[in-house]
Amino acid sequence: MCEMNDILTHPDRLECITCGHEWPKVEAVDAPDAERVVKDAYGNVLIDGDIVAMIKDIKLKGSSDVLKVGTKSKPIRLVDGDHEISCKMDGIAIALKACFVKKVTA
Repeated sequence: MCEMNDILTHPDRLECITCGHEWPKVEAVDAPDAERVVKDAYGNVLIDGDIVAMIKDIKLKGSSDVLKVGTKSKPIRLVDGDHEISCKMDGIAIALKACFVKKVTA
């Protein structure tokens, strides 16, 4: 078997142009999407319904409000995207990155 990249594609097999080695064509199988794991700033796994607290003061864009260290959320909901957490803090609906919160234990 060679390591050349010049390949002929046949309906049922692949063939190296340089040495003539042939092998069966294998269709790429999409791997099932792995379940997304979201962790807080300390490595604790977060799930829907957890309560989190801020570990850093965060200024809210578009307003003069600041979420202070220790501010606790209502139960969170995990969402897709850059900001993994959707919740309410101080009566404000907000999307947060998990790296700015810690899980609050009961």
